[in-house]
Amino acid sequence: MRIRKQPVGDRNICGAKVEERRKELGMKQKDLLTQLQIRGVDLNASGLSKLEGQLRSVCDTELIALAEVLNVSVNWLLGLE
Repeated sequence: MRIRKQPVGDRNICGAKVEERRKELGMKQKDLLTQLQIRGVDLNASGLSKLEGQLRSVCDTELIALAEVLNVSVNWLLGLE
């Protein structure tokens, strides 16, 4: 597993939750990307890394797909639960 080279950003509030849940599930980034693509979300490895590092914003369709793939609620991803 690689260590993040850049400091965590402040562009979203769900990135840390996405990374936490993905790791809980034992899912690699490439597996998450595959599942997102099946749901029509075209995100590359760099984009996912920036999302998890809170360096890029997340659109609503990505948020919904992430919740579905990670089997959590959107509210959980947003830190509301």
